[in-house]
Order: sequence, then C-alpha cells, then structure tokens
Amino acid sequence: MSQEAVDERPLRCLVTGATGYVGGRLVPELLAKGHAVRCLARSPGKLRDHSWAGRAEVVRGDVTDEDSVRAAMEGVDVAYYLVHALGTGSGFEETDRRAARAFGECARAAGIRRIVYLGGLTPAGVPERELSPHLRSRAEVGRILLESGVPTAVLRAAVIIGSGSASFEMLRYLTERLPLMVTPGWVRTRTQPIAIRDVLRLLVGCARLPFEVNRTFDIGGPDVLTYQDMMQRYAAVAGLPKRVIVGVPVLTPGLSSLWVGLITPVPGAIARPLVESLRHEVVCAERDIERYVPSPPDGLLGLDQALRLALKRIREADVATRRPSAAAPGAPSDPLPTDPEWAGGSLYTDHRERAVGASPEALWRVVEGIGGENGWYSLPLAWALRGWLDTLMGGVGMRRGRRDAARLRVGDHLDFWRVEEIEPQRLLRLRAEMRLPGQAWLEMTVDRSPAGGTVYRQHALFHPHGLAGHAYWWSVFPFHAVVFGGMARNIAAKAEATNPAGAG
Repeated sequence: MSQEAVDERPLRCLVTGATGYVGGRLVPELLAKGHAVRCLARSPGKLRDHSWAGRAEVVRGDVTDEDSVRAAMEGVDVAYYLVHALGTGSGFEETDRRAARAFGECARAAGIRRIVYLGGLTPAGVPERELSPHLRSRAEVGRILLESGVPTAVLRAAVIIGSGSASFEMLRYLTERLPLMVTPGWVRTRTQPIAIRDVLRLLVGCARLPFEVNRTFDIGGPDVLTYQDMMQRYAAVAGLPKRVIVGVPVLTPGLSSLWVGLITPVPGAIARPLVESLRHEVVCAERDIERYVPSPPDGLLGLDQALRLALKRIREADVATRRPSAAAPGAPSDPLPTDPEWAGGSLYTDHRERAVGASPEALWRVVEGIGGENGWYSLPLAWALRGWLDTLMGGVGMRRGRRDAARLRVGDHLDFWRVEEIEPQRLLRLRAEMRLPGQAWLEMTVDRSPAGGTVYRQHALFHPHGLAGHAYWWSVFPFHAVVFGGMARNIAAKAEATNPAGAG
C-alpha cells in the first residue's frame, strides 16, 4: 500500500497502557482524528467509565503475554507502546526488556506499519550504563523497538506537566506542602518540561510519519530550567508565597526518595526511580520532530500555561468522587477515572450517612430549607462564630441569608455558601464563599435504599491551598463529629418529626 493511501484513510491504532496516564488521554485524541482504536488492557473494566469507552474496542491482554499481543495486533496499522514496569520492583528492567522484544516481534509478524513509543529523555554524552535504572530501561526499550524491523518513532520526554503525571504530582505536593525546603543537589539540575497537550499532539502526529523514519526524537517545551525554578514557578501560578529552598549536597537519591515519600503520597516504588533520574540534566539535543509534526500556530505551551491548565479547579460536578463524568470528555489536563488516587492534589472529605424514617420528599424539604432563618441543624453558636470570624477577615459572613425560605436554585447565596448544583428531590451542592485557604463544598443527597427506605448522605470536602490549607483542615477536624455529625443526625430527625410514618 502506498504512503498516500495510508495518509488518506483513517488508521487502525493499537494503544497499550490505556489505563495509564498518557494512554488514557491519547485514545480520545486518536478518535477525534477519525482513527479506529483498540486498547490492550490487563483489566478492561478499568476503562468502562471513560467518556470514549463506547467508541474504542477494548481487549484483555498484557504486553508480557505474546499470545494476547499477537491477537490484539490483527488488522492494526499503528501500535503505541506506552507501558513500562516502573513501580513493579527491582526486576523491572528485565520485565521491560522481555516485553519490548515480544512486542517488536509480534508487530513485525503482524505487518504493523509503525510503532510509536514514549520514552525518557536521556542526557547527551552520558553512557547508557551510567544512567539511572529508570532512564536506562527506557533507553533500552526504545533501542529494542528501533531494531525490531518495524519503522519506529521513539519520543523522548523529560517532565510531563499535567495533573496525574507522576513527575508533576511530585512537584505539586513538594511545593504546596513545604514553604521551606532543605533539598538535595538535584533540584539545581536543568530539565526541559513539556505539557501533556503537546505530548499527545506529537504522539498522534507520529502515526503518519513516512515509512522510512526509524529514529528517536527529543521532545520538550520552550522552557529550560531547574527543578528548583519549576517549584518557584508552580508556587507563583498557584498563588503561593515564594518558597525558601536550601540545597544540601549530602542527600543521596535513596534518602531523597524517602524524603519525597514522606512528604508526598506518590508511592515510593515510583518516586525512587524518578528521583534517581533527576540527577541527570535532560535537555533536548535536537528538535527534528518539527520537520514532521509542526508546532501549532500559537506555539508550544510554556511552563506557566501548562501549570495553569494542570491546576484547574476540581470539577464542581464531580467533586464528590474526584472523577470526571463519563459523559463529559474534557481537556488532556483534566483528571481521568483511571488516574491513581494520589493524583490531582489533596482532597479531604468528611462523609456521613444515615437511614431516615421518613419519605424522600419529607427529607428533601428539610435539605432544601437549610440555612438562613432555619439554621444549619447543629451548634448554632459555632456557625454564628464562624460567620463572625469570616466577616472579621473581610468575608461575606452569615449576613446574606437566603433568597427564598423554602426553595433554592443554582446561583442562590445561602449565608456564606453558594448553590452550585441542585437536582430537585435528590441533590444539593454548596460551594463555600467564606475566606478559606482552599476550596470547600458541602453536598447533601437524598436516595432510596435497596430495601425501599430513605437514605441521607452528606459530604463535606476541602481542597487545601498550600500548607495553610492542610493546617486549617486538621485544626477543625476534631470538631467535625459534632458539627457535621450533628447536622446529619438533626436533619434526619427533623424529617422524621414532620413525616413520622414515612408517608409522602
């Protein structure tokens, strides 16, 4: 088949690693270009909540299982290799080596026209044996695929900026939680970060590279800076005070990974190899990819713009689960259902649930009538004090009350809250407008239990902003049982008092 014929028709793409950070974001980008997509996943069920789940074929398999790889490659034009064994233990290099060889052999036998692999940017002039195990394995996988006999494009990236990227999450947590840092020498190592949007654009573009292209490409954004610089830029974009960073030469990569593990929720098995890699300067030695996949008219995203996209507020419509709706695909920087629990920053929650001996309609009347003259059903003095403190700090306090004594609508003010979402007879979500070192929501839902009774669920959520946000949450946490526990208990009691028999 001619190159022109391939270019004119949609391609059939196999994506491995679709449950991972990059793969899960690549699939909708390929679909948007009109390509057919098949995903190879060890746990296909993990992909069912993605917005694209009904438009892509999902097959069960593993890159270490040649039979499943061979079957998944039938009828495929382009195979994306987006998996690695990082975090699986000390033997990950051998696992990566074996999987890459099997993948290349199966691709050649299946007549795959191109392999596209996303690896790690390696420092120029450093022998492969001197690289960290993580970078060394990435480089070896790229070499194996290039030697497979199938035209291969190996994209080599340093830090990828986007919510959910392990490197970015390390940056996020370290910067937000530590206004003063005693850091190892690697924070002064230069790197060239790239936005996830640009990574995906290049991955999609590589599907149509000329057949004769079989090589590596360095990819990076327009900014070259140190990890320390990135932390300061993150702080500025996030609205945090400038960080005080003191470098010391005595922290080894092993000690550094323990330090990162203590401060951040990124698992140590992932953090350690990433930290070890940070001792190498990783800056693009060439930009040849531009000849084949030109940059967009507005250019590559700079670090500040990429950070702003990655730091977009958690979607209000999905704040209770921290997972975006499957019906609402978002931008590449948005969270995905398959992102790990530690991705996306901290979100503290207080959950209460009670069976209520009243009809759902009676319970909803109490929920919709909350606030204003009706109060908040727990410790009136505490709520009044919180409102007074907010007023003292320049906030709205409790003086706004509510527009209507019985009915609420989206956008209504409700004391120092704002109605963000309302589903009549079922859900009320409020967003705090008081002065807080973070963002807060209060969500109340009315549901029927499987046995036919009524259930009241209440979520208080807080997304902290910097160390002050974390300190605030833990300072008020001891009072939650009284304030939020009392609220749930008294709302249920009020509904039962007005509808003791549970009649509608």
